[in-house]
Amino acid sequence: MKKKSSFLQQFWKQKKMVGAMAPSSRFLANLMMKNIDFTKADVIVELGPGTGVFTKRILEKMHPNAVILVFELNDEFFYSLTHIFKDPRVHLIHDSAEKIEHYLTKLNLSQADIVVSSLPLAVFPPQLRDAVLDASYKSLRVNGNYVQFQYSLTSKKHIKRVFEKVSIDFTPFNFPPAFVYTCSKEN
Repeated sequence: MKKKSSFLQQFWKQKKMVGAMAPSSRFLANLMMKNIDFTKADVIVELGPGTGVFTKRILEKMHPNAVILVFELNDEFFYSLTHIFKDPRVHLIHDSAEKIEHYLTKLNLSQADIVVSSLPLAVFPPQLRDAVLDASYKSLRVNGNYVQFQYSLTSKKHIKRVFEKVSIDFTPFNFPPAFVYTCSKEN
């Protein structure tokens, strides 16, 4: 599957679930990884990996005993990811992001250290957006990080409703330009 053409096809087919016309750039990937301490991350969750741009970068950085749970609901992307990622540390999950806690329990993992999300929260129905944010928060250990990118600041108030500490970075070197929210669970 060619990444850019596949991404564009999926965008037109599922605009409410695929939030971009092209995969994320290396500039956005660098910004997403910037504030993550991979030396202390045993359990990483990724929501909406699409073609796996961030997944590849996470695998390069995470330590050998860490695991990553990758949630992808889109059939085409999920199928493609099963052919790309054969690493035993990767658990590909073809299910909705609000079920994080269920899969952590199923894999005998207590909580996540990091949640990395590419989900288009701004286009989600409010109930789904809130369910994903709440599930992400509940699944994180205290002082765990939630890293989310968006193409606007529309979701800022919703993210700040859930997370106590939120910082925002920006990269113009992505199509479209993107904001990265780095959030901490304080208690």
